[in-house]
Amino acid sequence: MEFRKQKPIYLQIAERLMEQVLAGQLAVDDRMPSVRDVAASMGVNPNTVMRTFDYLQNEEIIYNRRGVGYFVAPDAKERIMALQRKEFLEEELPIIRQKMQLLGISFDELKQNEK
Repeated sequence: MEFRKQKPIYLQIAERLMEQVLAGQLAVDDRMPSVRDVAASMGVNPNTVMRTFDYLQNEEIIYNRRGVGYFVAPDAKERIMALQRKEFLEEELPIIRQKMQLLGISFDELKQNEK
């Protein structure tokens, strides 16, 4: 996986895993791949993946069964959608809005270009 410099690697890995949940590749109560497996497949240090799992657990997207591993939480999709929606509205939309303003693009113009 190629990583972008603008965002911490552990968050980029979290995004990838959240995409898998949203796409149905990881379903509710599915066991998550092990930290070592994710680290090997992404070419990163296991400590980075552990940080990813800690983040996802803090957001209640995954949960830990001690001695067994991590699993997808029952309401993971809803939590991911809420988290990504918040991130979009607070971080990405202001940048898009500013760019539209600088370029003189209106919302009506955007609607006309929908396809």
